[in-house]
Amino acid sequence: MDWFRSLLFVPGNREDMLGKVGNLPADALVPDLEDSVPYPEKEHARETVGRVVKTLAQRGQAVIPRINSIDTGLAIDDMAAVVCAEVYGISVGKVESPWDVTQISSALETLEKKSGLAVGHTKLLLWLEGAKAIMLAYEIAKASPRIVAVGFGAEDYTNDMGVQRTETGEEVLFARSRVAVAARAADVLALDTPYVNFRDTEGLQRDAEQGLRLGFKGKFAIHPSQLETINATFSPSPEDVEYARRVIEAFEEAEARGSGATSLDGKMIDVPIVKRARYLLALAETASSRN
Repeated sequence: MDWFRSLLFVPGNREDMLGKVGNLPADALVPDLEDSVPYPEKEHARETVGRVVKTLAQRGQAVIPRINSIDTGLAIDDMAAVVCAEVYGISVGKVESPWDVTQISSALETLEKKSGLAVGHTKLLLWLEGAKAIMLAYEIAKASPRIVAVGFGAEDYTNDMGVQRTETGEEVLFARSRVAVAARAADVLALDTPYVNFRDTEGLQRDAEQGLRLGFKGKFAIHPSQLETINATFSPSPEDVEYARRVIEAFEEAEARGSGATSLDGKMIDVPIVKRARYLLALAETASSRN
């Protein structure tokens, strides 16, 4: 299944760093052409990432370069530099509306045809980072069949709203929740905002667990040290896996008796709970194949 627990940003103008990430336990690598690259370095970053993406993909991780937003005038050249058979998809910063998605998708189709790729080969991961994008979250997430995920960007969101970013996060709770719900409604992955205090492992743990409870399926990392915590948080625990197996076993026994519900450990077991258990086991199998 297309599921990413951890997605590691790597500055696109840092070839030394790009050369070291292949052995890290990230589900996806995100060579960045956007926020981590100063404007004078944009062209250099584009050339560097375009040259190394095929090598990055050799280990089997998804490679998803992040390009600059459509309104910068840089997006088309960014895409032209990175689109190839080895690139799983592109991450697009600061998407504001379905119109942005239409423009990106049209450009990708042209590039794919020119490169001999099947139309639709290049997937889209879209960043929702401003007030307008948050209010149009569902419409954006449904704007193209290429879309596999939407990500929430808390830093740009709070900047747009003119509010301070805090450790407790009340100021982003509405927007963060709306992105997760919109993603689920659109049947795409919800990916959580990076935790910028990368030396604070306990803070990352709390933040990732809150994102998991809100419905996010993975989280962006800005430092390799964050990957272990993120992968563990967004992977089913052994206890959860064992309980899911027991749920399915109990329900199947009840079905064999002609009953549509049963109980386990004093809790009712019915169809929605069984569906959740089966989904969790599928996630566990995928996570096991990546560990």
